[in-house]
Amino acid sequence: MKASYRLKNGMVKETELLISGWWGIARKINYSFELGVAYCWCAGAGLDFSFWPFIYAFFLTVLLIHRIYRDEDKCRTKYGKAWTEYCKLVPYRLIPYVF
Repeated sequence: MKASYRLKNGMVKETELLISGWWGIARKINYSFELGVAYCWCAGAGLDFSFWPFIYAFFLTVLLIHRIYRDEDKCRTKYGKAWTEYCKLVPYRLIPYVF
């Protein structure tokens, strides 16, 4: 999907927002895989229902979800109507049909 934006010097640039492949399923699908790996890695420490092995995965979850919202604010400001249209085409942020 074509999108344009204006640089600080007034020049207009054109770019493409991905709506095919994995990025057609969710806007930050790569974060889903990263979180999956983090939780699997922490589970390797044992599933004895202890909180401590999962601190890294919980921290990463909070960090990435916060980053999703920050990135979306920046993209909404940068691309304007093109970003709104993109969000209609790819409605999920992280996990398809959930978030």
